[in-house]
Amino acid sequence: MAGLFGTLALLYFGLSGPSVSKAQVRRLDDVRERHSKSSEVAAQAQLKRILATRQATRMDGWAQSLIPNPALLTKRLHQTGKPITLTQYALGSAGLGLLVAGGLSFQGLPVFLAVLLGMFVGIGLPHFVIGKLIKLRIARFTSKFPDAIELMVRGLRSGLPISETMGIVADEVPGAVSEEFRSVSDKMKIGRTMESALQDTADRLGTPEMQFFVITLAIQRETGGNLAETLSNLADVLRKRAAMKLKIKAMSSESKASAWIVGSLPFIVFILIWFINGKYMQDFFVDQRLMIAGGGGLVWMGIGVFIMSKMIDFEI
Repeated sequence: MAGLFGTLALLYFGLSGPSVSKAQVRRLDDVRERHSKSSEVAAQAQLKRILATRQATRMDGWAQSLIPNPALLTKRLHQTGKPITLTQYALGSAGLGLLVAGGLSFQGLPVFLAVLLGMFVGIGLPHFVIGKLIKLRIARFTSKFPDAIELMVRGLRSGLPISETMGIVADEVPGAVSEEFRSVSDKMKIGRTMESALQDTADRLGTPEMQFFVITLAIQRETGGNLAETLSNLADVLRKRAAMKLKIKAMSSESKASAWIVGSLPFIVFILIWFINGKYMQDFFVDQRLMIAGGGGLVWMGIGVFIMSKMIDFEI
């Protein structure tokens, strides 16, 4: 009964979502702090950020002592564009692992194996989700980036400096492009050079498109020339590169589907037989001969899936 009550409570809090009234109040406060010219409002916003940063730093320091490579994980969390801290990630991974391990042990699985599977799910699933969020955000950034460059070109041709055009991109282009260019503009306002601010953004994103943009601006600043024409050519190259990626993705879709089917079919059959005759499949976790055979099959399947993934992976 306690487990059922806890599960229902988690489902309620997970599906109910945030409070609408609190969300409206937060949005109004953010708009007021962003556009207000009052020094009192600016001081309150700065104090709120300092307190939030101090609390997050204290909790993240506790999480960093438990995570093997906190710097890399922090970079990955920043790449998602979500307000996910190291503490939230660590607590979510630990809770997921304990939940899976407890559920499997309750179903009769050996405790050692249940703990191993719980650790695998608790570590692997959050890492997989973070990777998917990063890829989704980078894809959105890449799709809107040529439009942002074209907007900068129009601003440069109308006589605006490059720093002003970046501010216009931050205000006009939605999504990840707006967030990244707003970060660059904010860094430039507090004294950072444009090259260093853009290089920080390019290192965090890790996309070739942003590296092309940074290199183009650096070369133009050193050699001179028509920056608007250079950026216009860069936007055209990026659009053709995106079109080539889509063409290759369409041509390799059949091979990718075959690889997914071949790789997942043994696991699907294993799960189906487990539900039909669970006692028969439990011998794979008891009999040493079956354990060795199953481990060898997983190794060979992993090698085959790796080879197929490399055969259909194209770099542009």
